[in-house]
Amino acid sequence: MKIIGVEGLSVDQLNNELSNGAKFVVYQYCISILVMTFKRSSDIYFIRSRESSGVKGISFTLLSALVGWWGFPWGPIYTIMVIVNNCNGGKDVTQQVLESFNSKPA
Repeated sequence: MKIIGVEGLSVDQLNNELSNGAKFVVYQYCISILVMTFKRSSDIYFIRSRESSGVKGISFTLLSALVGWWGFPWGPIYTIMVIVNNCNGGKDVTQQVLESFNSKPA
């Protein structure tokens, strides 16, 4: 997965942002085609402490609201799950990202 939003940041700047409350977030989206429903995750987004994670995920929420409902039976179920998740700021994956960074050899 690609991390969006860390371009141009040094390691010190990134650590400073993380200590001030920044986080790494993944949003979900849902697409339905009659009897098939696909629930997927976005790339990882770096959300700075002064940014709203709910606003960043609005495009995924709107996509799901428009094309997620139409699959039977999982379309409405997944769409509601995705909208709730994204409106609550997405899934925080900061721990997993930091563990991944720390496990890579220098």
